[in-house]
Amino acid sequence: MQHRRLGKNGEEVSVLGLGTWPIGGAMGAIDEQIAIATIRTAIDSGITLIDTAQSYYNSEEVIGKALKDGYRDRCFLATKVSLKYSRNDILSAMENSLRMLQVDCVDLYQVHSWNPEFPIDITMETMQQLQQQGKTRLLGVSNFNADQMQIASQTAPFVSNQPCYNMLDRTIEDQDIPYCIQEGIGILGHSALAKGLLSGRYRPGHQFAKDDERAGETRTGAFVGPRFQGQRFAEYVAVTEKLRSMAEEKGLSMVQLAVAWMLRVPAITCALVGAKHPDQIRDHLKAVGVEFNAEELTRIDAILAEAPAY
Repeated sequence: MQHRRLGKNGEEVSVLGLGTWPIGGAMGAIDEQIAIATIRTAIDSGITLIDTAQSYYNSEEVIGKALKDGYRDRCFLATKVSLKYSRNDILSAMENSLRMLQVDCVDLYQVHSWNPEFPIDITMETMQQLQQQGKTRLLGVSNFNADQMQIASQTAPFVSNQPCYNMLDRTIEDQDIPYCIQEGIGILGHSALAKGLLSGRYRPGHQFAKDDERAGETRTGAFVGPRFQGQRFAEYVAVTEKLRSMAEEKGLSMVQLAVAWMLRVPAITCALVGAKHPDQIRDHLKAVGVEFNAEELTRIDAILAEAPAY
């Protein structure tokens, strides 16, 4: 497994990380023993970074069970405080996360998103307090743009940002990646498969199960359905089919192509991939070390130009 340094003040982590949003049940129910086996397969395969969040349903509880028997010592454990960022909210969320994860300290504690309802200086001061108390070794943010990172850094230093980045959503390329390079901030890219749109598994008209967030609202009330319904969904599927043909030319699956494409950017410290079964972990591993030539990247860009806005 290849490794990259998490920012100028972090440490080396595997270039693939396990994102546990699916394991928490956001994409439908999952057997707990299979979830535990998936997490342990990831660690046994050399994946060191395990990422979760307060809002990922019961993922923290499942991870806590998976990290027994010495697995905690073999991973870099990251979680996030979600939604509300007052001092009391953050302190309470951390205590709950530590209890669910069955640990005394996490390696990385992140602010899940920018929320203007909560003063960022208070948020970051509280995060720094938790670091000083030894409840997290490092601090990070998630889904912050360059301006927001700059403001947050005035109160407390952090080693990473965790933005959405994939073939269909390249928003961070213009300003956020350059800012992170300039400031020595690591990037943990999430949604490498665009919540499954780039998996190559679906056909137009596919109906997601009612307990799958892609069928409608998330637990926070955000409606995610339009990308996964009707004509817009069909257009994404058509683009993915063209990409799949290119993947086959390189001896890759569509999943492997999408993950390798993210990792083509040296500034991406780690590509977070979701999995609900050990076999998916083994599939993801084959994306590590894949290289693209200029002609291949030009072809990919031409195909992606046909996709609707993400």
